[in-house]
Amino acid sequence: MFITVKNELGAVTIDKEVLAKIAGLAAMDCYGIVGMAAKNVKDGLVYLLKKERITKGVRLSMDKTSLKINLHIIVEYGTNITAIAETLKSNVKYKVEEQSGLSVGQVNVFIEGVRINKPKRRRG
Repeated sequence: MFITVKNELGAVTIDKEVLAKIAGLAAMDCYGIVGMAAKNVKDGLVYLLKKERITKGVRLSMDKTSLKINLHIIVEYGTNITAIAETLKSNVKYKVEEQSGLSVGQVNVFIEGVRINKPKRRRG
């Protein structure tokens, strides 16, 4: 699906996959984000997506004036989820608006899971 922006000079058409990639990469730049998440409808399990599939954790919709972005993420255990979400929303909104020229009206964050990193063992 595409989003078209028109002005007096003509029109620019942007594929939603491109916008999802921009949003996903901006999300991955934020501290405390382990990765994007996808939920398997069949069994209800949440999966951590590999970097080449991060767009599957981003849902976009466009109304007449602005873009709405839903991000499904997995966070690192022990981090402040509220602070991560606020930073994430601000970063994604800024990057998408800067790179696409579209107005972002809403960024919603869905925490799908928490990842616990195993402590490294000492050899000795």
